[in-house]
Amino acid sequence: MRITNSPTTAPVSPVGAAAGTAAAAMASSPPDVRRQELAAFLRSRRERILPEQVGLPSTGRRRTPGLRREEVAQLAAVGVTWYTWLEQGRDIQVSGQVLEAVSRALLLDPNERTHLYILAGAGNPTPSSDCPVVTPVVREILDKLSPLPAWVLNSRYDVLAHNDMFARLLGDFSQLPFEERNLIWQLFADQSFQARWLDVDGARRQTVARLRSAMAEHVAEPTWKTLVARLRQASPDFEEMWQRHEVAAGDNGVKGFNHPEVGVLWLDYTNMWLGPRRGNRLVTYTPSDAESRARLERLARG
Repeated sequence: MRITNSPTTAPVSPVGAAAGTAAAAMASSPPDVRRQELAAFLRSRRERILPEQVGLPSTGRRRTPGLRREEVAQLAAVGVTWYTWLEQGRDIQVSGQVLEAVSRALLLDPNERTHLYILAGAGNPTPSSDCPVVTPVVREILDKLSPLPAWVLNSRYDVLAHNDMFARLLGDFSQLPFEERNLIWQLFADQSFQARWLDVDGARRQTVARLRSAMAEHVAEPTWKTLVARLRQASPDFEEMWQRHEVAAGDNGVKGFNHPEVGVLWLDYTNMWLGPRRGNRLVTYTPSDAESRARLERLARG
């Protein structure tokens, strides 16, 4: 089954919708004022990121918090001098491609990314293919599927949206920090999330193999490399599985969950792709047996 996707707006981030409004107003300001705002914004985003978040080794005490400029340049694959000039607010030429690399290196969410583009004088960018966006149509389908749990994932296993029933089953991802809204990250980094899977090791092996397979088309993309680097840094188990170089396709199947309130549920999961390629997909869970159906209904009433 396929559901056609179409452009929509991204969810509000910690920077919020006000960031886009402020940036739009700044775009009509004198160039030197806008460049000063750009410099301050880049510096603030750089200083909030720990080296461990992007897979870089911690080298002891640092004079300033966050990443160094040369580390951002390394992650974005741009020259150190060029990035330094950009952060200093100098009058230099900036392409959309380079801004995209910088936004990924700094782990910017969609609203922060738009803010960066406008401050740099590159306009309001068209959302990239892996931006966490969900159309109103898909959002309505998610809601109508309740009381069946359902969520939307991309090929990197970022959680783009889910319905309320899914939140009851596995937790509310919208309450997590933006960079932690990823299934694989939760399977390796969050013990309470892991406890709800009957076969967490099997789920880990399966998702790592599928991530390895999907990454073949994205090996040079900073967002993918950053995710893998963070996982390798955070989890020896992920590192061991990643080094196996196993690959797998994203098929349908059965999963077992252990919910703290209603007990064990066996659910059939079905992938419904949201476009002509296997990227974003809506995944539904339906009870595999009468007992699981009764327990799921009890969870819905609770």
